Amino acid sequence: ENPKPRQGIIELDEAVTIGATVPTGFEHTAAEEVQEKLEATARVSKNRGRIYFDITTDKLFKVHQLKSLDNLFVVVKDYDDYQFKTTKEEVQLDWQELAAKLPWTNALEVWKLNNSIKKRKGRRKRTNPTKSDQCGNFSTKSTDTVPSDPEELWVDLESLEVKENQRDVSSQPEDDSEEEKHSEIQDQESGVTPLKFRVTCNRAGDKHCFTSNDAARDFGGAVQEFFQWKADMTKFDVEVLLNIHNNEVVVGLALTVESLHRRNISHFGPTTLRSTLAYGMLRLCKPQVSDVIVDPMCGTGAIPLEGVMEWQNSFFLAGDNNGTAVSRSVNNIKHILKRTHDGGSSSGFPLDIVQWDLCNLPMRSSSVDIIITDMPFGKRMGSKKKNWELYPLCLREMARVCKPGTGKAVLLTQDKKCFLKALSQMEGLWRKSHTVWVNVGGLHAGVFVLKRTAVVFGTTSEDVMEPHTATGSQKENRKDASQ
Repeated sequence: ENPKPRQGIIELDEAVTIGATVPTGFEHTAAEEVQEKLEATARVSKNRGRIYFDITTDKLFKVHQLKSLDNLFVVVKDYDDYQFKTTKEEVQLDWQELAAKLPWTNALEVWKLNNSIKKRKGRRKRTNPTKSDQCGNFSTKSTDTVPSDPEELWVDLESLEVKENQRDVSSQPEDDSEEEKHSEIQDQESGVTPLKFRVTCNRAGDKHCFTSNDAARDFGGAVQEFFQWKADMTKFDVEVLLNIHNNEVVVGLALTVESLHRRNISHFGPTTLRSTLAYGMLRLCKPQVSDVIVDPMCGTGAIPLEGVMEWQNSFFLAGDNNGTAVSRSVNNIKHILKRTHDGGSSSGFPLDIVQWDLCNLPMRSSSVDIIITDMPFGKRMGSKKKNWELYPLCLREMARVCKPGTGKAVLLTQDKKCFLKALSQMEGLWRKSHTVWVNVGGLHAGVFVLKRTAVVFGTTSEDVMEPHTATGSQKENRKDASQ
């Protein structure tokens, strides 16, 4: 017999395990944010790019407000050492048995509670369909599920009931008001509307006798038979997640339709940085009150946007030598101001955006506390050949404006060989503290954390050539490498 979620009042202090995908390499940074804002201890998965933490359900809206997390899910059950059978037939039988014995009830309650949050924020912006970050997914709808007024979400929660076959009308298309009315009438008349679902499997490991598609199909069939839900790969209400990493198996229910990393950007460029990665880089800087923080190659403004929303007692200065990029940054700021301050009536953010020559910044020497930027990879923007001239010029100009002895730089690049060579040429001005290795759009990249030496700019051999004396070809390279 199918399990029936508990009827009646939702327990706001129910303890549940939440899983989240995060930018690879920033698992511990995300865990720090979870500890800081939820007072929960996060466990870093053996499978890179995932963390898990326990909360009570009254903190669910706060989870959506965390800046480090991409996708969220509630854990149905996790197995540290799942013993897979050796043949496909045996594994298929295993999936069928597993679906029948999993403790679905609490996870379904959290899923329903999560939908109530999204419904109560019905004014949220909807965008065009986009491909999900999950491996092997079909197209999914885009929604912004980040609550901005959490208190209103919990009004009359006592009246909410979680019923297994109750339909989630919040996941319907934008112009579905008539469909919603029809659905409500149908619910009233029949009392039963089968949920639509799909299973998404992410598998890693070389000792499995099955593929991720095999697992998704077989486990999905078992879930369908058990709940009598309807399979739908695109217009689903419930997304069941099956995460397999060697012998570690986690079954969960997705709580986000679209990755939260798209939360702040409305005007995208060709190489827009994920908001979650930008936030992780900023946390590596540990910004302090009154710090002057500069992004000299800001592109569409992902880094300064994340910065001003979290560290409003620091001052951010961003710029780019590409006018289109600067316009996109300005438009993204306007979009955030309109969304968060009722049409932009607020005094705004501690942020200025300027069009400038990134190797001849209009700033005094030794005036900046932190430099943080996404440098051109030489793939989609610029070229690796041009980076060999660009990177040394950039590092020298960054050293000029950065405060000796206390200044820091956090720089992201995939062109590691070129960067390390340029850094070796500037070793009198910069010292590498550590490196965080990340995945950026399928490219293996490094976030290099540098410390400014105490050497005063202008007194070493590295800074003999002033930026404004760069040759014409070098200036052209800087232009081409713009974000």
